[in-house]
Amino acid sequence: MPPADRPEPQPDIVLPDPERLGRSMADIAARSQRLVGDWLKRQAAEGVSFDPLNVGNAFLEMTAKLISRPGSLIEAQFGLWRDYMLLWQTTAERMLTGTAPDPVIAHDPKDKRFADPAWKENEIFDFIKQSYLLSARYINDVVTGVDDLDPKTAQKIDFYARQFINALSPSNFALTNPEVLRRARETGGENLIQGLNNLLSDLERGRGNLHIKMTDQDAFTVGGNIASSEGKVIYQNELMQLIQYSPATESVYKRPVMILPPWINKFYILDLRPKNSLVRYLVNQGHTVFMVSWVNPDESLAEKNFDDYMAEGPLAALEIIEKATGSKEVNAIGYCLGGTLLAATLGYMAARNDERITSATFFVTLTDFTDAGELGVFIDEEQLSQLEEKMNKRGYLEGSEMATTFNMLRANDLIWSFVVNNYLMGKEPFPFDLLYWNGDATRMPAAMHSFYLRNMYQKNLLAQPRGISMKGVPVDLSKIKTPLYFLSCREDHIAPWTSTYKGMKNFTGAPVRFVLAASGHIAGVVNPPEGGKYNHFVNKDLPADPEAWFENATEVAGSWWPDWNRWVTGFDAEKLPARVPGKAKGVKALEEAPGSYVKIKV
Repeated sequence: MPPADRPEPQPDIVLPDPERLGRSMADIAARSQRLVGDWLKRQAAEGVSFDPLNVGNAFLEMTAKLISRPGSLIEAQFGLWRDYMLLWQTTAERMLTGTAPDPVIAHDPKDKRFADPAWKENEIFDFIKQSYLLSARYINDVVTGVDDLDPKTAQKIDFYARQFINALSPSNFALTNPEVLRRARETGGENLIQGLNNLLSDLERGRGNLHIKMTDQDAFTVGGNIASSEGKVIYQNELMQLIQYSPATESVYKRPVMILPPWINKFYILDLRPKNSLVRYLVNQGHTVFMVSWVNPDESLAEKNFDDYMAEGPLAALEIIEKATGSKEVNAIGYCLGGTLLAATLGYMAARNDERITSATFFVTLTDFTDAGELGVFIDEEQLSQLEEKMNKRGYLEGSEMATTFNMLRANDLIWSFVVNNYLMGKEPFPFDLLYWNGDATRMPAAMHSFYLRNMYQKNLLAQPRGISMKGVPVDLSKIKTPLYFLSCREDHIAPWTSTYKGMKNFTGAPVRFVLAASGHIAGVVNPPEGGKYNHFVNKDLPADPEAWFENATEVAGSWWPDWNRWVTGFDAEKLPARVPGKAKGVKALEEAPGSYVKIKV
């Protein structure tokens, strides 16, 4: 103990400047009042539904089932009480003896929420953490243990129960997060003031809706340090610009590559920075690459339908590519929704004996929507009707609404981690090219999006022979004879690999190669060989059961990109002098890549 006449040292605490604090709080109060007023006016004007996600009815049905069978609920409550008693006992033992007994429940080592050492080393925070984990397990066991629920209802309950569980994590609250408390002590609470300012800025940017800032928006410029591959826009119409990239080799393969990205997001996920650009990789391998850059639509394009995206997308691109290269044949790539469009286009072309696409590659593409993963939670009649009503008023689906839906699929990583960093820690997010792209949202035309959701997700008509028609021509995937390459990702939350595998089996008339990459919907695709990161799995056999395919698959280290390049060049060994964008007769350069369409912000 220190001598009686010497005061015990206190931890350094930085006190905020009173004058500056007063100005900050006055500014925060004024901004908050303005935001609330604007938000209330907008809610009244738009007639917002109290339950737009139709969650209430699902939980009412679950509650009725629980009440009718109280035995299982009582058993679960008893189990929770028993676990809590054990947790109290082990915590008391630890506080009295200083020993650390085995936890009653352990967190996943990969769970970043509890990475700070204090969650384990401090008995109070360890108790808080374990209490949360026990409650989370209890809620999950109760909602997933209800029998006789409609599968869609059960999926919705499970999804939103996990959203509730994630939201209540002690890491999301200042008084129960050791990192936040430590920073508050170090800054004298300035982090919380700055965090409140960050929150208000995000609300102002979203006009009253929370638009979380995920990265430094000023660190990246489209056409500058991202989407920087050299090329020219050689064609445009209402829906897209067509980019031809400059060659990187003296000779190129005869067949060019045409890429159809999704129009849910912007194309430059495939051309982020030189080190992870698929475009740059392809031109370095000797391919002539064409990229469809979709427009960011407004209300003037409200009536554009799926047919229009085919006619003004791949079909228009094929004509221009032939003029630019002299080649009638192309190797086509479709990514996600772009792949779904490519499948429908191939079905249309097969019915018309059009063989200009001589190989087709599908990146994480659903063509059978029987099990569309957790996105299916948002597809029921009530939600679709409300969404269509909203889209018909505007003429489009707002990009931020689509982004929120996708972020909810990985809420801890894409929502709550930023709540902690930006609002509790009072920090600015790090510059990250992928998250900049993720925040560069796009709209969806009302007619097209309604067709897509109802005919693909809700009715699964693309998987049915002649289930949908494109420009009046019935589509049958089994009639397609084009060689196909399916690339799926093992941890994909948007296009589950078992579902993409099932869809692949509908192409019964085509030779198919199926490859499974590690990681998720983006990182598994954007995986350059130089990165030395995620592996992939290959298996020439294609049994009916995807798990049987995986059980007998061979694991291959590193990127799948070289595997695809070997596959596609196996159909085309002929080389020609490199083609320079804008130099072909009848085709002129309109502007430099990446063009103007991709720069349109919502």
